[in-house]
Amino acid sequence: MGKNNFDDFVSLNVEENIWDHFYTVAPLVVIGTKENEMYDLSPKHMVTPIGFSNYFGFVCTPRHRTYHNIKKEKNFTVSFIRPSQILLSSLSAMPRCEDNHFSKEIVEKIPTIPTSKKDNIFIRDSYVLFECTLYKIIDGFDDYSIITGRIDAAFVHKDYKIFSEVDQQEHIYDNPLLAYIAQGRFATVKETLSYPYPKDFKP
Repeated sequence: MGKNNFDDFVSLNVEENIWDHFYTVAPLVVIGTKENEMYDLSPKHMVTPIGFSNYFGFVCTPRHRTYHNIKKEKNFTVSFIRPSQILLSSLSAMPRCEDNHFSKEIVEKIPTIPTSKKDNIFIRDSYVLFECTLYKIIDGFDDYSIITGRIDAAFVHKDYKIFSEVDQQEHIYDNPLLAYIAQGRFATVKETLSYPYPKDFKP
């Protein structure tokens, strides 16, 4: 008899939070929203393209201002930050901390640039920028929601733009990517390999 398939596994209690018991890899972005006459910035790692069309989504909660700002203003920005900007993403999370009285000053100290319509902000020196219009909010995942947006404008830094004549590994090595290792760690991605797609595979 072969070894039981589950002998090497530890059962997790799905009545509790399972995500703190193992590591996963995710992008890390900063979501920008307008808040009255000011702006709010919030780091997010539960983010994803919605298919191969120009839609983007992320997980948020009504307990955060980001959720209510987007519901009111109907738009948001996405800044894909570089590994060198990890501290900026941490600073952008500070307004969410309890007993913090410096929300306005914190956002003002973070280097930003305005959107093309001058109605929101990005983290300066990010390598990809999205301007999004709210598409749909899906509530009901316990305390969490999925916020989706249509990408109305997108910009990629010239150093990160993919060109077919440039070696992909060399390109990423020279322009590394930031990965969030949930929960609470991060990594700089420089070494990559080509994925072994089957012949004639189409994503």
